[in-house]
Amino acid sequence: MGSLNRVQVIGNIGQDLELKHTPSGKAVVNFSVACNEKFKDVERTEWVRCTAWDKTAELAAKYLGKGRQVYVEGRLQTREYEKDGVKRTATEVVVSNIVFLGKADGAKAPAGDDGEV
Repeated sequence: MGSLNRVQVIGNIGQDLELKHTPSGKAVVNFSVACNEKFKDVERTEWVRCTAWDKTAELAAKYLGKGRQVYVEGRLQTREYEKDGVKRTATEVVVSNIVFLGKADGAKAPAGDDGEV
């Protein structure tokens, strides 16, 4: 039997998105999605790191802002990097699909523009 690496997250964007480009010119945007859970009287927030590439990155950066509710789908990826001489590990969702679910205050998309990227 094969394997499956698929992640689906619904939550709110944690910060405004900043579009960047790699040296080869590929568009990339990194952002976090806050997923809230409530158990009895305790509320917990799990932050999910996400990375979108190319056209998806461009559209996300154009229309998504802090607080906007989204559905994000993609694959889970773990990578290692070095910061200040310390090796670190980051686990993130490499985004293949984004759907705008709601409009937040200050969101960049026009009113009523709930749609799929």
